[in-house]
Amino acid sequence: MNIKQLPTHLRPREKLLEKGPENLRDRELLAILLRTGRSGKSAIDIGQDILKKFPLARLLDISLSDLVKVKGVDSGKACSILAAFELTKRALQEYKTNLPIIASPVEALTHVHHIRHLKREHFIVLYLNARNQLIHTETVSIGTLTASLVHPREVFAPALEVRAASLLLVHNHPSGDPSPSPQDIELTGRLVEAGAILALDILDHLIVCKTNYASFKELNLLQP
Repeated sequence: MNIKQLPTHLRPREKLLEKGPENLRDRELLAILLRTGRSGKSAIDIGQDILKKFPLARLLDISLSDLVKVKGVDSGKACSILAAFELTKRALQEYKTNLPIIASPVEALTHVHHIRHLKREHFIVLYLNARNQLIHTETVSIGTLTASLVHPREVFAPALEVRAASLLLVHNHPSGDPSPSPQDIELTGRLVEAGAILALDILDHLIVCKTNYASFKELNLLQP
């Protein structure tokens, strides 16, 4: 079916304008770059053909000669796709280069400074890549910190999504005393054990308050 024959809300460009690019399927995004299809196949169909030959993980490495072998992709369409992919690779490289590096508790604290003065406990996880660069931050729970409120699933699910290499745990003590409680120690041990199963290192667990902090690593409390 020709894209123009589809209901308006199913056409890739209209769908992008209405819902944003993040809500389009991979083949629909490629269809926008392709612009037109060929006899018997829409741009969406050709986008699907490309993805069958070149999985998403390999897509950015596709070459001009690879693309023009797909029926319906001429040199003009291939150039548009390759230009978009090259911009993506350059943007990713720039993004990776500019990511903040966390090599010490003090550097981590600059990214969670806002929780020092909060009246409720906030448990935050910093996700790092293999270079110790911060790639994601997640607030896992808000409220009194207990093992039941902070479940390993909630801590490690984002790590798998962003392909983190290690984690750094942080939470605040509104009382003003950063000393780890028995509950803090128990929870940290459970998370270290879970991380070991997933081959994800927990680099530290920081407890912060208005004027001070405690580091599990510095206190030798990271053992499960």
